[in-house]
This record gives sequence, structure tokens and C-alpha cells, in this order.
Amino acid sequence: MPEKLTGYRILILETREEAQFSRLLKDQGADVMQCPMFTIKDAPDPAPVEAWIKRFIDQPCDDLVLTTGEGLRRIMTVVRKRDLEQPFIAALARTRTLARGPKPGRALRELGLEAQVTTEKPTSEGIVETLAKLDLAGHRLALQLYPERDHSALIKAITARGATVDPVLPYIYDSQAAEAHIVNAIEEMAAGRVDAIALTSSGQVRRLVDAAKANRLEARLREAMANTPVASIGPVVSEELTAFGFKTDIAPDNEAFFMRPLIAAMASSLAQSAPRNRSVGK
Repeated sequence: MPEKLTGYRILILETREEAQFSRLLKDQGADVMQCPMFTIKDAPDPAPVEAWIKRFIDQPCDDLVLTTGEGLRRIMTVVRKRDLEQPFIAALARTRTLARGPKPGRALRELGLEAQVTTEKPTSEGIVETLAKLDLAGHRLALQLYPERDHSALIKAITARGATVDPVLPYIYDSQAAEAHIVNAIEEMAAGRVDAIALTSSGQVRRLVDAAKANRLEARLREAMANTPVASIGPVVSEELTAFGFKTDIAPDNEAFFMRPLIAAMASSLAQSAPRNRSVGK
């Protein structure tokens, strides 16, 4: 990565794996502005999660769809509290596992396991497309859900393939605690004190828009996004930006939709401009 980000202020919207993203950016000399989007919490009622774990151990499913690495890690927290790690991992090892993109696969490897199938696109549509290639007739399929998303279409598509779905939602988002951080990030961008905003998930785009609406800052957000170079990790995020009327200025080449290629693309693009003067407001 020949170009550096020294002197450039990069805004990242913190979610599950942004600590790693922040570290990689700082390694390139960036001044990282971290904006918490929400707080992740365990499911408020652990009983459904515990019951799902017990079913998974007693009657291992034919298939397991993991939609997030965070989901598996939260499930494992409950598993370990109940001293069920050995039988649960044994059941996992007997189950065909599909990972929605690379992040759930990394969480599986932490347990010494590998996903048998990984979707090409880390979306619900990607899951449906991948499962369409598999024989699910008569299968019991465990489905790990994630918050703030209507999964009914996904469940319907799976059951249409002849499978019985056993879903579990192991964590929730508490978004209210982060409202002030998001408002401040919008104002910093609109004021020209951010050199680029880096987006790594479509949910970040939706969260920005929702927070702007809740605080009557829709026009300010549009001004901010128009005034700031927008870096997208890949087409899923770029499509979400387009859906809300925003642009994508920077994106990795050659379908390398990961953090390091995104950072390299930002360094290359921003090297053509000087860091912005941010003395105002400091």
C-alpha cells in the first residue's frame, strides 16, 4: 500500500468489526473519527435462545445458516454460560453450515470449524440464491437472524424449498445511545471537517438516514454526503447509497470487497487532494 493516509480525517461508523478497521486506518496514519452507530446487547429474554440451543444439541439440524459473526459469538456466550460448549460444537460439526459472506466464517474458525458453503453476496438475496442450488427437501434448517431486518421473505423462500426453519435471534441493537454521535458526525461532514466517510455495510447507510430523520436533519445529511468523499467497500453498500440518493466516490477495484483494499482505494484517491483544514471547531 504505497499511499498513506497521514493527515486525513476518516469517519467510520462503528458496528461489529470496526475496531479492526480503525486499527488498519491508523496504521496508515489516518486521523480516525469513530462514530458508534448502536450498542449491541444480548437478547433481553434468553429463554428462546437457550431453547434453540437445546434443540440444536438434542436434534441437530441438517443445515445452519449463519448471517453474522456476531450472532454465532453471542450464541456461544450463552452456550458457555450453560456449560454446553462440547455438545454444541459437536452438533455444529455434524451440520452443513452456510455463511452469509466471510464474517460468519471467521467466527466459525474461532471454534475450529469451517463453513461448508459461503454465499457470493453477503445479503439475504445471496442466501436465497445459494440455497437454491442445494437440496433442502425434508431438511430442518437452523437460521441465525440479526436485528432491525424483516426476515419473513428469507424464511418464506427457504420453506418454499421444502425445509422446516428453526430461527434464533441472539442479540439486539440499542440505537438510542448513539444518536448524539451520529448527529455530530453529520455536522462534521457538512462543515467540511471530514476527508472521507468509509462505509462497510448497507446497514450503516440505513442507520445514518434513520438518525437524520429522527432528528429532522435529512437536508443536513444530504449536504454532508454531497460535501464529503464517500468510500464504499463494495456493490451492496453502493446500491444502498444509490437507493437513498447518495453517491459513491471511492470503491475497491477487482471485486476485492474487504477492508484493506478499501483503505488502499481511499489512500490512492485522497492522495490527489490535500487534507482539509480542521482547525475550526477543535
